[in-house]
Amino acid sequence: MIRLAANLTMLFGEHEFLDRFAAAAEAGFNGVEYLFPYAYTPDALSAALNESRLEQVLFNLPPGDWEGGERGLTSLPGREPEFRDSLVEALHYAEVLGCPRVHAMAGLLPEGGDANADAEARAAHHATYVANLRYAAREAAKCGREVLIEPINTRDMPGFFLSHQAQAMAVLNEVGEPNLRLQFDLYHCQIMEGDLIRHLERQFDVIGHVQIAGVPERHEPDVGEVHYPALFKRLEALGYNGWVGCEYRPRGATRSGLGWGENYGLHV
Repeated sequence: MIRLAANLTMLFGEHEFLDRFAAAAEAGFNGVEYLFPYAYTPDALSAALNESRLEQVLFNLPPGDWEGGERGLTSLPGREPEFRDSLVEALHYAEVLGCPRVHAMAGLLPEGGDANADAEARAAHHATYVANLRYAAREAAKCGREVLIEPINTRDMPGFFLSHQAQAMAVLNEVGEPNLRLQFDLYHCQIMEGDLIRHLERQFDVIGHVQIAGVPERHEPDVGEVHYPALFKRLEALGYNGWVGCEYRPRGATRSGLGWGENYGLHV
């Protein structure tokens, strides 16, 4: 059974953020995710969840200076103390909100440099990434949480350290912690690699969360080059019982574009 979660950073932008919870519930969603909760107190978010009878299914660790262009701390050499502080904050929110998983964004590689410098930078980022993820997974395990990693396409996020599925699988294997899992975003994977069903099958055992959007414009999933009904059918056949996060930008009012989800419990 496909369980859909509304990404409240992108969906229901017609409403103030704390009002988006009720709007999502009224549209038939049972779970919510978003990029970051830290502009609001855990208690305020918990109240919005409880009033709307929604489950919090995912959010990201603090990403560093987001407004300044940073996109995560996990692979950044020299920022390990800040990463650990961000983990403490995220796990506190996760505990209050009853959220079982958090996403640790990898961060960006430095711009410029020759080939040798780029190789050295990537090696340093990789070593930092693996060490930070191992630490994060072990800390999260103490409170029963999962940590996720997500390959993100380099068209939307140039320079992002983690961009391919094979790279993510290699990192998961190297870290070797059972509660470190894959956030499999079908939109990002289609842009970088395609072959979605085969990637899904190969990686199924380590997938902790799935996200969707239409390709290439990141609108509703019934628009563009990806046939999501086939992917949902394969997910169900494989026995997926996690959440599918709707992380797309509506073409208009969110509610008017939900016809694609009527077979999965949503309504316009």
